[in-house]
Amino acid sequence: MLTQLDLITIGRSSVDLYGAQVGGRLEDMASFNKYIGGSPTNIAAGTARLGLKSALITRVGNEHMGRFIREQLVREGVDMRGVVTDNERLTALVLLGIRDQSQFPLIFYRENCADMALCEDDIDPDFVAEARCICVTGTHLSHPRTEAAVLKALKLARANGARTALDIDYRPNLWGLAGHGDGESRFIESQQVTAKLQSTLHRFDLIVGTEEEFHIAGGSTNTIEALKAVRGVSAATLVCKRGPMGAVVFEGDIPASLDDGQTGQGFPIEVFNVLGAGDGFMSGLLKGWLTGEDWPTSLKFANACGAFAVSRHGCTPAYPSWEELQYFFRTGIRDKALRKDKALEQVHWSTNRTGDWPEMRVFAFDHRMQLEAMAEEAGADLGRIDRFKSLCLKATLQVSANRPGYGILCDGRLGRDTLYKATGTGLWIGRPVEWPGSRPLALEPEIGPDFGGLSEWPVDNVVKVLCFYHPDDDVAMRADQEATVSRLYAAARRNRLEMLLEVIPSKVGPTDDDTVAQIIERFYEIGIYPDWWKLEPMKTEASWANACAAISRNDPYTRGIVVLGLDAPAADLEESFATAARFDLVKGFAVGRTIFGEAARRWLSGDISDDQAVADMARKYQDLCTVWDRARAGAAQGKDA
Repeated sequence: MLTQLDLITIGRSSVDLYGAQVGGRLEDMASFNKYIGGSPTNIAAGTARLGLKSALITRVGNEHMGRFIREQLVREGVDMRGVVTDNERLTALVLLGIRDQSQFPLIFYRENCADMALCEDDIDPDFVAEARCICVTGTHLSHPRTEAAVLKALKLARANGARTALDIDYRPNLWGLAGHGDGESRFIESQQVTAKLQSTLHRFDLIVGTEEEFHIAGGSTNTIEALKAVRGVSAATLVCKRGPMGAVVFEGDIPASLDDGQTGQGFPIEVFNVLGAGDGFMSGLLKGWLTGEDWPTSLKFANACGAFAVSRHGCTPAYPSWEELQYFFRTGIRDKALRKDKALEQVHWSTNRTGDWPEMRVFAFDHRMQLEAMAEEAGADLGRIDRFKSLCLKATLQVSANRPGYGILCDGRLGRDTLYKATGTGLWIGRPVEWPGSRPLALEPEIGPDFGGLSEWPVDNVVKVLCFYHPDDDVAMRADQEATVSRLYAAARRNRLEMLLEVIPSKVGPTDDDTVAQIIERFYEIGIYPDWWKLEPMKTEASWANACAAISRNDPYTRGIVVLGLDAPAADLEESFATAARFDLVKGFAVGRTIFGEAARRWLSGDISDDQAVADMARKYQDLCTVWDRARAGAAQGKDA
């Protein structure tokens, strides 16, 4: 079988619950952020971000946390075929906190957990044969059942001519040497653990660990003596991590000093969180090793990835993409607290977003003011609006038929229940925050004066804000609106929510081919980088060209643009789509009243049934999708001509 994978990691998988408050005891943490965790799981995701074809062999529970790990690994691009669902055991959990720069308390919840039930039957020879490298971590050598699984994979890898790597990853707590409250402990001497490790070290081509981890592997607290003991049983390349002093590589005999090993460029930065740094380091090291780089270059990758990890909150979320790593090498350290380098954080955010939306066919029924007016005109109770929005969702799902590239805009005030129903359907979900028609911009009460309402949103909801903004606005109006959008942008990022910025200058002043481009430039100038732009259907090619150029100059990683409808007739929309579709940055449309306007009036008046309303909206939505697809196809043909 031809190899299709660069790497398979084997071992722990957990859900990490990271204390959101920094500088306090774990006892005092009031809220937690949820990430994937476990060294092999982190490494699989970290190497995937760097461009390797990575896979994971582990077990997760048949419950919400197990599904979270599965879904997040899919988002990270990790091959999931080796992840087994255990119907009897729960997914492991870890609670972690950042006390200060040297204390990082953690508690492992791993009693009879799913990944420790990994067994030989879970190791598929055909799957292992696809990989150029098998990487294991030390914890799964601590139990006979998991050890048997690891040894089977290593034997198969050796027989296939694949490389093998060990991250010692010594946690005394996970070897039964420390109590539940000592999860932070990194070293306790144990002849039994040393003997177990040394019985397997000969199976590896690469062994990686901290000085303390080599102490346990070599049976000595003298690092040189420990390395020599490891060399006595293994011909592997040894990589010894030395914290702020970087790392050293020994391919042959162990010299008298650690300083005599091969080294790579280091990155002196401020330490914020050491948890997960070793997995980030290992990800960078494997990227270099498996792509044929020399050791100084591989160590440069590893040290940089480790630097990112100690600078940010969480483990896997901190790891860089390949594009981010190259950007960092070009720019260097501009702030030793890397998480405070805004330009770097923008690259980190935008190159590690999950989900792919090359086409956007969005049914926008986030309208509040307009639907309230329709209900009042029809003499209908406002409570019926949410029910109508559920019919809009039904029409969307009917047209999308579980295919990618479809979405909705729906609000949480008049469409709350519909929003709940939409979550998890696979649709792109945008959620408005502006108070309808407000100028200067004001937000829905649910957002709160401190914008804390965003903390209640599901992370797959996109913050959508409409701002009636014009370059000719007076100074006070501009300052007011810019301040609100800036605060909203910061709150969205803090809550890990994407943001869509909609601007409609034509409603408040005259426009020309440069108006929208000027607005776009201004928002980038004040540090706002929306994931999405929503722009009115401009009629000239020059307007679109200028707008797209402004976005591309400032943000090469933008998600793109969607075209709004402004209640335009379908024929007018078709004309505007034909112009917009010529630009690759325009991904599709977000249109509402053109689709639902007639159905809403008739349904609220009691003239048509639910099924009739759904059928009418589905037909119009499908027609509009067809118009867009035709416009895009025509634009592509024009480019090829």
